[in-house]
Amino acid sequence: MKADAIKLDGKKAGSVDLDEAIFGLEPRIDILHRVVRWQRNNAQAGTHKVKTRREVSYSTKKIYRQKGTGGARHGARSAPIFRSGGIYKGPTPRSHGHELTKKFRKLGLRHALSAKQAAGELVIIEAATSAAKTAELAKQVKNLGWKRALIIDGATVNEDFLRAARNIEGLDILPTMGANVYDILRSDTLVLTKAGVEALEARLK
Repeated sequence: MKADAIKLDGKKAGSVDLDEAIFGLEPRIDILHRVVRWQRNNAQAGTHKVKTRREVSYSTKKIYRQKGTGGARHGARSAPIFRSGGIYKGPTPRSHGHELTKKFRKLGLRHALSAKQAAGELVIIEAATSAAKTAELAKQVKNLGWKRALIIDGATVNEDFLRAARNIEGLDILPTMGANVYDILRSDTLVLTKAGVEALEARLK
């Protein structure tokens, strides 16, 4: 599969061959959903916590006599039935993560890349390099029409380009190993460098 490549100034920069097994699949929503769910669950802190009956600060003295009051029987103010009492079966710190095989995660990444290609939201650029001037890069991004773009480079990202891009709203840059389904799908435009294409194809074979 052939795809045109451009430079950051919008000029043509030849073409690249895209692997059909990575960029030419019929995207499956069920696969993408499972991988995104795995990602988001692993990202949850799981630190939510409430105080149980034994943790609230109340006297353990019986609040009133057992019989003769005309009311229900109660032993302590720490009971869940009372306001500010201990919470019954509330959340406790835990991990929300679950297992997903490496093979399935790779499959999800292939389908995410194919989804971007099928939607016409994939752009190939020659290289992500800049003279570390934010204003200049911001102008180029605006001229290219990128509003919420994710740029995926090769094994490493050019330091000057990273410095120039970090204050541009809606522009994210990742090395190949940082490429993930969630970030790819939430971007409006996926931008791959030629080095990024080669590295992704090597990673996903």
